[in-house]
Amino acid sequence: MKRILTLYGEIFRISLNSILATKLRSILTILIISLGIMALVGILTAIESIEGSLTSSFTSMGANTFTIQSRGMNVNIAGSRYRKKNYSYISLQQARQFKEDYRFPADVSISVYASGASTIKYMSKKTNPNISVRGVDEEFIKVSGVEIERGRNFSSIDILDSRHVAIIGQEVANKLFMKNENPIDKFINVGSGKYRVIGVLKNKGSGFGGGPNRSVYLPYTNVAAFFSRPNMNYSISIQPYDPKLLEAAVSEAEGIFRIVRNLSATDESDFNIEKSDNLAKLLIENLKFVSIAATVIGIITLIGAAVGLMNIMLVAVAERTREIGTRKAIGAKSSEIKQQFLFEAILICQLGGLLGVFLGILIGNLVSILTSSPFIIPWGWILGGLVISFLVGLASGYFPAVKASKLDPIEALRYE
Repeated sequence: MKRILTLYGEIFRISLNSILATKLRSILTILIISLGIMALVGILTAIESIEGSLTSSFTSMGANTFTIQSRGMNVNIAGSRYRKKNYSYISLQQARQFKEDYRFPADVSISVYASGASTIKYMSKKTNPNISVRGVDEEFIKVSGVEIERGRNFSSIDILDSRHVAIIGQEVANKLFMKNENPIDKFINVGSGKYRVIGVLKNKGSGFGGGPNRSVYLPYTNVAAFFSRPNMNYSISIQPYDPKLLEAAVSEAEGIFRIVRNLSATDESDFNIEKSDNLAKLLIENLKFVSIAATVIGIITLIGAAVGLMNIMLVAVAERTREIGTRKAIGAKSSEIKQQFLFEAILICQLGGLLGVFLGILIGNLVSILTSSPFIIPWGWILGGLVISFLVGLASGYFPAVKASKLDPIEALRYE
């Protein structure tokens, strides 16, 4: 055992000295290999970060929540069209009737879109014209997954009396009020009306389009009266008390709303039921094409690195022919010569792999910083990158190692 350890220690020492003797060539090879591993680990780490951000952003409506809508988005990704039909709007009367008739153990919220490009004013200050104004009820805060940092939620009296009260997002509060100023009970201008601020939402992260941070919530009854327009389209959000009952809640909701819409048994449902994470899953599913592209790029780079490394090792065999002859003449076996050259190739690849993994994690997590996602360490791809580096070293070093081991010691000693 001691002899084997001594032998491999000697092989390692000779291999390291050989690599250091040709620093420029070795560094260039290590960099080429690290680029391939960096492409794999970096892009795939970034994709994991994007998946986490998408899931977080689209489930910000609340975990285990689904929404009944009359109109959805038409999504066309990678040539696949996902059916979102447009039918007649959901009226306030229908939304209220559903909420009254739906007996499933769940929270039900009614909301309506008022404006997506409003300017909110407070005294001489005003926001950019990109604030979303939405009419909601007292259940919306709970169902949507947002939280109130200051003040209170809407009460049933606020909704019933169509009061001029508002809950504002964090970005709106920061824009209109001084750092240490309390927005509660201050009056802001939304559209042509004045509204008393009764609550400020907690920071929810930027998400897509600003999310709750760039929103103002009003009682939906107030929106119906003061932001009225033809065919106002209401949404109904449902969150079952028990997450395990989500599918049962969806089925029950569809049945009840079909009755509300006066549909017969043979009629197709003329509304959409959207789960909070549907679009996130849709986009994540299509990120697999980016993963495939990243893998192809990495493999092509690694093939180039393997060919380059093989050429370098063949040149090294030619340059060290006399050294090989000398070692064989003093008793070195062909297997030991082969192991030495193979070890050199694997060592170069592993150094390149470690550098590539390190750079890949850093580059991939730049996306985490941009999307405010947690720092990701892809242990599976770290291990995978090192295994791939080992295989590249084995493949590119095997032929030169075999060639070196088969050299005739007498001919090698005569080599000029």
